[in-house]
Amino acid sequence: MTQHLVFDVNETLLDVSALDPLFERLFNDASTRQEWFLTLQENWLTATIIHNYLPFGDLAKSALVMVGKRRDIDVSEGDQSALIDGILSLPAHEAVPQALTLLRDNGYKLSALTNSTLAAARKQLAFAGLSDFFDHILSVDEVKRYKPAREPYDMAAEILGIQTGDFMMIAAHAWDISGAANAGCKTAFVERPGKVQNPAGAKADIHGRGVLGVAHQLGKQ
Repeated sequence: MTQHLVFDVNETLLDVSALDPLFERLFNDASTRQEWFLTLQENWLTATIIHNYLPFGDLAKSALVMVGKRRDIDVSEGDQSALIDGILSLPAHEAVPQALTLLRDNGYKLSALTNSTLAAARKQLAFAGLSDFFDHILSVDEVKRYKPAREPYDMAAEILGIQTGDFMMIAAHAWDISGAANAGCKTAFVERPGKVQNPAGAKADIHGRGVLGVAHQLGKQ
């Protein structure tokens, strides 16, 4: 089994539900956060398909405005800034530090690969107290192509000095699992509330409840 583990960041390591109070304030419905995230995914997938890369933060703000327009609610620039501030100050999911400690103690080399910009990812992981766990913090901004396109996974392998088949991508998103598998990576799916694997997509090599569930399985190998 590979010793190189590469983690997605948002939702996999960091708890995006911390944004719920913002969506409750704007739309009187915290569940609109999920609609916003799906709209954000639509935006970055579209940007990737048509080769029109825009930074993650710009797409996140645009998705928030779109959710507002569906409800005839004006989303101000201040609201958009509050969203970005919230994204940069997400807490880690429970047991993530414990899981990363376990993996490091078992000799695994840890990196992060995110659709956020590099500057944002560094701020996010620092705020959550996770920075010191990672040998590399990597962003799709380097190749101007969002996961699940192949280029980010290839870039990660190049920076790590290995082949894509020599690292495992760990994520709570079915699209990330499929993208990584398509690039030749090993994969581990992190089960989170509302997150399921795609029965028509790639099946992850490992499936665990939370990052700690994945860590326990890897610790046995």
